[in-house]
Formats: sequence, C-alpha cells, structure tokens
Amino acid sequence: MIEMAGQAPAVLLLAFFITMAAGVVKGAVGFAMPLIMISGLSTVMDPKLALAAMIIPVLVSNGLQTFRQGLAEALSAAREYWRYLTVVCLSIVVVAQTVVFIPHQVFYLVLGVPIVTLCVVQLAGWRLQIAPERRRAAEWGIGLISGLLGGVAGIWGPTTVLYLMAINTTKARQMIVQGVIYGTGSVALVVAHLKSGLLNAETAPLSAMLVIPAFAGMWIGFRLQDRMDADLFRKSTLSVLIIAGLNLIRRGIIG
Repeated sequence: MIEMAGQAPAVLLLAFFITMAAGVVKGAVGFAMPLIMISGLSTVMDPKLALAAMIIPVLVSNGLQTFRQGLAEALSAAREYWRYLTVVCLSIVVVAQTVVFIPHQVFYLVLGVPIVTLCVVQLAGWRLQIAPERRRAAEWGIGLISGLLGGVAGIWGPTTVLYLMAINTTKARQMIVQGVIYGTGSVALVVAHLKSGLLNAETAPLSAMLVIPAFAGMWIGFRLQDRMDADLFRKSTLSVLIIAGLNLIRRGIIG
C-alpha cells in the first residue's frame, strides 16, 4: 500500500476500517460519518489531516443519501428547509477559514460537551420540543450553530438531528432531509477548504481513497436502517451521538 499524505501503511489501514465503520453508522441512522471519522482518524493522525481526509467521503456519501429516495423528494426537502440550508452553508464557508488558527482541544470540547449533555438528557426521558410558531426562529438559530460547528470541525450532523427530532420529523422524512442538509453542507465544506488550503494536492488523494470503505459501510448500513422501527432508530441515533461525543471530550482533555 502506498503512502498518502505522509502516512504509513498501518495508519492507512486503520483509516480504512474507521471510515468503513463510519459508513455503516451513516447508512443505518443517516448521519455521524464526519463525527466518527474525525474522532477516530485524529487518534492516528494530525486532526487537521483527519478533517481533510473525511471531506470527499462525506461529500460523496451525502450525495448518495440525498438522492436515495429520488430527486423529487430531495427538492421538496430543500424547499421546506431552505432557511436552515442557507445559514448552515454560509456559516461553514466563513468559519472554515479560521480552522487553522483554532487549537485542536478547544473544538473537541466545544463539540463533545453539548452533544453528550443533550443526548443523555433525551435518553433519560426529556425531549426537546419546538412549537410550530417558533420553528422559523429555531431554523435560523440552530442552523447558525450547526454551520459554526461545521466550519470548525466539519461536523454539523448532531445539532441537525436534534433539531429534526425536536420538530417531530418522521424517520423516513428525516433521512431525506438529513441527506439534503448534509449534501449541501458538504459542497460548502469542499469549497471552504479548497480556499483555506486544507484540501490540497497532498491531502486529496487520501480523502479520495477513503470513498471506497465509506461506500462499503453505507451499503451494509442501509440494510440495517430498513429493518429499524422508529423508537429503535431514535435510541440508536442518540447512542451513537453519546459515544462519539465522549470520544471528542476525551480528545479535548488529553490532547
């Protein structure tokens, strides 16, 4: 196996399996590929390289998820959630330009602590609810938070999922909407990091290579997803968030 971005073959093999595991989870619950990849890959390589490595697999996998139910469903979701999409994408492009200046431990903690707190509370029985009359304000506000996190660490899935659950989006609709939001945000992420220089001639081949295990994992995950009932889907989603969030906190504390 050739070296990519200066990484040894053993590191590349670990990156392959981490990405495949992330693909399985992505296919099963519709999100968490960036969260798992950034937390897993950053244990074996520089966090900024981990961020670059996940960009192309995330873009391609989100495109697959977006159009799995057809173009008409994707366009319908885009029209319904255009405010959220707009603020997420703009925030990602702007904030991503600052990522090279932010200490690694800071953005791990900024991501991990609120994710774990919110998910534990919800598994304990409390559910965030957003009334219909407050949905527009929530779209702008939560969309901004999602975009800030996306720009810093390439992760805007957890807050998006919590928002969709708070407005009682059905499982089937949630998968479509997540695909559209993540797919559009992924395009913004690619543009942002081409501009920031994080995605370049050295890091792009590594990122492109990881598309293969990402697809393999998603193929498995899609089959798991089709067998889940709504309650199991919700609990699985929150459990994945907690595990990934705890790993981010660990990284933020010990470096």
